[in-house]
Amino acid sequence: MQTFADISALREQISKYKQDGKTIGFVPTMGNLHEGHLALVKKAQELADAVVVSIFVNPLQFDRSDDLNNYPRTVDDDLAKLTERGVDLVFTPTPEIMYPNGMDQQTFVEVPGISSMLEGASRPGHFRGVSTVVTKLLNIVKPDLACFGEKDYQQLALVRQMVADLAIDTDIIGVPTVRELDGLAMSSRNSLLTLDERQRAPVLARTMRWMSSAIRGGRNDFESIIEDASDQLRAADLQTDQIHICDAVTLKPATEETKHIVILMAAFLGHVRLIDNLVIELSTDKDATETSAQEEQPESDTNS
Repeated sequence: MQTFADISALREQISKYKQDGKTIGFVPTMGNLHEGHLALVKKAQELADAVVVSIFVNPLQFDRSDDLNNYPRTVDDDLAKLTERGVDLVFTPTPEIMYPNGMDQQTFVEVPGISSMLEGASRPGHFRGVSTVVTKLLNIVKPDLACFGEKDYQQLALVRQMVADLAIDTDIIGVPTVRELDGLAMSSRNSLLTLDERQRAPVLARTMRWMSSAIRGGRNDFESIIEDASDQLRAADLQTDQIHICDAVTLKPATEETKHIVILMAAFLGHVRLIDNLVIELSTDKDATETSAQEEQPESDTNS
C-alpha cells in the first residue's frame, strides 16, 4: 500500500493504473475507521481493480469548532487496517494542501435545496463543506466509482445530485450501514461515548424500528409518531435533535400517499450527536416490507 499527502504524486500513480487499463474505486473518509468504513472498501474492491481511500478531517463541514477539535484522529491505526485489507493507495492531505489559499478564499460548491433542508437547516454550511470537499476529491482522484455509506442518507442524496448536476464522470455507490450486535449504527463518534452512554445508545435504532412498525401497521399520523418517538428517546436521556419522516426520493415531508418513506433521526447522547435512518417501502395495499440500508447487513456509520 502506498500513502500520499501530495496531490501530484497521487495523480501520477493513479495515471499509471489507468494506463494499465485498471478501473479506480474511491472511498472518501475522515478516518477513525471502523467496520462500516471497511465495508465501503470491500465494495469498492469488488467493483474496481484498484482502490484509493482518502483520510481527511474536513474543517469546512464542521459547524462547531469543538466538534472539529474533538473528532477522533487515529491515522496510524487507520493505515494498519487499510494495509490489512489490501488497499492500493491512501491519500492523507492536510487542510493546507486541500485549501492552499485558506478556507475563506476557497471556491465553494453548493447543491441548492437539499443543502438547506432537514439536517442542513440545523447545520448551516455543513453540506456546502461536504459538497465542496467531495467535488475536490473526485477531481483529484478521478475514480470510476466512489462508495458512500447509506447511514448518512441526506449526504448520499446530496452527492448523487451534485455528481449528476456537474456531469462528474463517477458512479456513486451506496453501501448499507453496518451495525453493532445491539443495533447501534457504527460511527466514528461512538468512541466518544462513555460506557453508560454506549449502553443507552441502541435506543435510537430501537425507536426508529418502532416508528417503522407503526407506519407499516397503517399509521399515517406522522407528527404524532414523531412526538411519541421523541418521548421514547427522552426517557432514555437522549435529547432529540431532529426526527423526520420523508419521501425517500425527494426528502420532502411524507404524506398519506407516499410509498417510499425514509425515517431520518438525530439525537444527542451527552455531547455526542448520533444519526440513523430507515427506509420503508409501502405497497399499495398498505402492507410493507422494510428495505432498510441498516437491515440489509447482519447487525454486527461515510464520509463524515
